[in-house]
Amino acid sequence: MHFTHDTLAQRVRFAAGEAATALGEEVTALGASRVMVVAAAPEQEPARRIAGGLPVAHWHHEVAMHVPVPVAERARAAAREHEADALVCVGGGSTTGLAKAVALTTGLPVVAVPTTYAGSEATDVWGLTEDGRKTTGVDARVLPRTIVYDASLLTTLPVDLSVSSGLNALAHGVDSMWAPRADPVDRALAAEGIGALRTGLPQVVADPEGLKGRELTLYGAYLTAVAFASAGSGLHHKICHVLGGMFDLPHAQTHAVVLPHVLGFNAPSAPEAELRIAAALGEGTALGGLARLRSKVNAPDCLRDLGMPEEGIPAAAEAVLGAVPAGNPRPVTADGLSALLRAAWEGADPR
Repeated sequence: MHFTHDTLAQRVRFAAGEAATALGEEVTALGASRVMVVAAAPEQEPARRIAGGLPVAHWHHEVAMHVPVPVAERARAAAREHEADALVCVGGGSTTGLAKAVALTTGLPVVAVPTTYAGSEATDVWGLTEDGRKTTGVDARVLPRTIVYDASLLTTLPVDLSVSSGLNALAHGVDSMWAPRADPVDRALAAEGIGALRTGLPQVVADPEGLKGRELTLYGAYLTAVAFASAGSGLHHKICHVLGGMFDLPHAQTHAVVLPHVLGFNAPSAPEAELRIAAALGEGTALGGLARLRSKVNAPDCLRDLGMPEEGIPAAAEAVLGAVPAGNPRPVTADGLSALLRAAWEGADPR
């Protein structure tokens, strides 16, 4: 066994019903006196409820999927104008992504309060979209100093979005099995996270307001995100970044649709990873386990329904081909990508 593993320095507070208290204590520990709170319009009520006691200098509600550059620039300008000395983001991946975009150029510390299972809060990865192209990078400045996890904030997240977001989290775990920097620690975290998601997501569907399923799913999402932050971006995420930037597709749903096709593509060439994923999903094969879970939670199954045009398949395949990560278990060709994307577009069974 021979590997090098980096663990990101980050504080995590996980407790249902304690977001306001934890957030107040973490902002005080930072010594912040002019906080900029980032929360999209649907998250204004919970944001003001849990952050209302903070020394807020500005409430920022302009949030957009995939973090378009103009939206990021306006948020950065707002932080300068209001002389913010810390950022608090309350929301999903787009909200966290916007806070990261501000931190990237200002160096302001971020405290993240997630309200989906996006996982972005546990990574030092940023993403910005301009002219139909999504650019991502890694920078220590964007890693939130603290994550405040409160499962009670997710009980109102609609079931369909919970499913897509949870499968996005599961994709972090799958990619962490064979991403460029994957190591035994990443694989162990990913397997534990996948197992928690496999148990938690069906409970969320069965009892959306119940805390047990929400907590398990949130726990699994955190673990797979930590694994992903270390292992790097694998083929699945490269595909989804291209599709999201090129066609402005909904982030979580795109991941949910593409995942089984990438798993079917790579798993036969990665037998050890396939066994780990299968065991975590409680089935004899990884693809069979994922199919059973997707059936239980009524997962979305085709890119066509998300708004991707059929004529966009060749251009997407070409763009992904130029971004294929090193060390993918199986050689990736233009024909192979086109077949994968067409199957995902049609909603066909994974090959």
